[in-house]
Amino acid sequence: MKCQLCEVRRPRRYCPGVRGEICAPCCGAEREVTIACPLDCEYLRDARLHEKPPEVDPDKFPNPDVQVTESFLRRNEQLLTFAAATLFGASQQNPDVIDLDMREALGALIRTYRTLESGLIYESRPNNPLAAFVQQNFQQALQEFRQQMTQNTGITTIRDTDVLGVLVFLERLELSNNNCRRRSRAFIDFLRGFFPSQPSSAPGIQPAV
Repeated sequence: MKCQLCEVRRPRRYCPGVRGEICAPCCGAEREVTIACPLDCEYLRDARLHEKPPEVDPDKFPNPDVQVTESFLRRNEQLLTFAAATLFGASQQNPDVIDLDMREALGALIRTYRTLESGLIYESRPNNPLAAFVQQNFQQALQEFRQQMTQNTGITTIRDTDVLGVLVFLERLELSNNNCRRRSRAFIDFLRGFFPSQPSSAPGIQPAV
């Protein structure tokens, strides 16, 4: 029996991504490159423990004029938790979504909320259908979340400028956690691990498991 990928070496492990037996070198070389690895794969999870985060210069982050301070994140903790849970939930609804789709969706959402800040109403839509799916999912969930918050408090408590800041923060997290493999889902995995317990009472939010 030979590895399903290289057809040379003996297989050493079952790969749920290809649904077959592969060797360890192919697993290491093709993981999140040609193989769409399920997040719960034991070999992927072990590899995550040894991955080095990408070297990202904070001065080169996009949208440098949007300042996201610790006090801002504390004030908007519920909104941040909602946003992260919604993005993760979208990735679970469509397992083809990868980190680059998330990046594109976040970029489109940021452009939309920048426009709203200027007093215009214009929604930037990605050409990428997977990114567009994530964007639409987020916008719909945010609308429902805002309605629920208004019903609970009697006032509109979520400002567009706060949504913009949270989106920019998440964009920076994606850039800092994407492992640069072609099918990277390291940022998506980060969302699951960093926000392990989501408030199930908020619309559009599903507990991360």
